[in-house]
Amino acid sequence: MSKSASAEPWQSAEISGPKKALVITKPEIVSAMIKRARNPILIVGHEAAELELENGKPIDYMIRIAENAKIPVVATSHMQREFHKRGFKVETWMPVVDIANRLKDSDWSGVNDRGQHDLALFVGIPYYMEWLILSGLKHFSSGLKTISLDMHYQPHASWSFPNLSVDDWEKNLESIVKELGGR
Repeated sequence: MSKSASAEPWQSAEISGPKKALVITKPEIVSAMIKRARNPILIVGHEAAELELENGKPIDYMIRIAENAKIPVVATSHMQREFHKRGFKVETWMPVVDIANRLKDSDWSGVNDRGQHDLALFVGIPYYMEWLILSGLKHFSSGLKTISLDMHYQPHASWSFPNLSVDDWEKNLESIVKELGGR
């Protein structure tokens, strides 16, 4: 990770309050949390199919993470088609606001009917929308840890990368895949 990585909200006018996300200084932290989670979930928004990285798009890394860790994926909006193009079957698709509301519902049995999710990973959702969703989950969900896998610091997550360059972000995603036993 570059020494210039910042743990300040990317949307600088916003104030997140006294409780802020812990900064992911080593991507191995994410891998360890995924391995320890009882019932993790990965929520992937449309921006994961838009940015071109050196070795693919963020959606390609999310597929590798989901396959290696056997995490159910919720695709938002038209993302189901993007996953289908790559031969990957998502657990379900739904608007990101709906999945956020379900994650707060203590009676919901999860997308895989295995009970409440204890870890939710987010990537590819517009920054301002993810900010609000993570704020709601921080204040109104019980026992749920959240991780933002995006390249901009999300202070309302439980854990977040600092603001990273595209190259550093891709290196971190590669490291997570590798730590989960992937190619």
